Amino acid sequence: MTSSVVVGALCGLVLAAGIMLIVGFAARKRRPPLFQRVAPYVRDVLPLEPVRPTAAWAIFGPLVLRGADLVERILGASITIDRRLERLGTRQTREQFRTQQVLWGLGSFVGAVALSLALSARGSGNPMGLLLFCLASLVFGIVARDQKLSRDVNARERRLAEEFPAIAEMLALAVAAGEGPAAALARVAKISHGEMAGELDTVLGSMRTGTSLPDACTAWSSRTGVASIARFAEGLTVAVERGTPLVDVLHAQAGDARETMRRQLMEEGGRREIAMMLPVVFLILPVTVIFAFYPGLIGLQLTTG
Repeated sequence: MTSSVVVGALCGLVLAAGIMLIVGFAARKRRPPLFQRVAPYVRDVLPLEPVRPTAAWAIFGPLVLRGADLVERILGASITIDRRLERLGTRQTREQFRTQQVLWGLGSFVGAVALSLALSARGSGNPMGLLLFCLASLVFGIVARDQKLSRDVNARERRLAEEFPAIAEMLALAVAAGEGPAAALARVAKISHGEMAGELDTVLGSMRTGTSLPDACTAWSSRTGVASIARFAEGLTVAVERGTPLVDVLHAQAGDARETMRRQLMEEGGRREIAMMLPVVFLILPVTVIFAFYPGLIGLQLTTG
């Protein structure tokens, strides 16, 4: 009987492995769609990178996509998601973000189920409470992915604000050397690195597809969440359209950006100074008071005794 069970288990394992190999081979040999064939030639303007499907995704992908559609219908706020993804400067679409939310929720749910099973095996925990804990973990994973997106957007915009003054100064130097606005943008984007270089590459990509420089700068100012960069893009648009001296505009924008950064550093320093006082007031000062008064208190007790 035992040998029959072992033989049956081995046959089932071989059958499952064969099915997985067949599905994986079919997914790899499937003719790529038009989007993936054209992607390498229009990479600058594509909304996302082409993805090669795996065997696991070919099996479980439709279920995950249905879950993503359900999350989209329940949560909504598609305009907010699109806006944050645009500010993040990623090629990821809203559908891909919803899929990631589902995967995060499933991962949190699986962890909660494993913990609940461990607690149930030990005989502790209310079944209804464990069920609610698993459902709350599913919701927590979905919300955590949304919060991570917001944190990533804020972190990227802080880096943009830090890099912007230097980029503006380099643009001013390039224009002062005799280059046009588009050539100056291309030169600065080529020699610089970081988030601002990516933004300049996006503007240049729009211009390569036929968009004029003022329209590309207007789109840049509308999609960015950094006020200084939005003012810079608007000033660049006005300077190109009305013939304002571009060097003076760029120098003025760089000076405003540096002043804004200095003011933000002063505000951050004031907040950190207050935060530094908390351990002094609530930890060091009480310990100092105890060390100062405790010997006298012991002496009084010995005297009265």
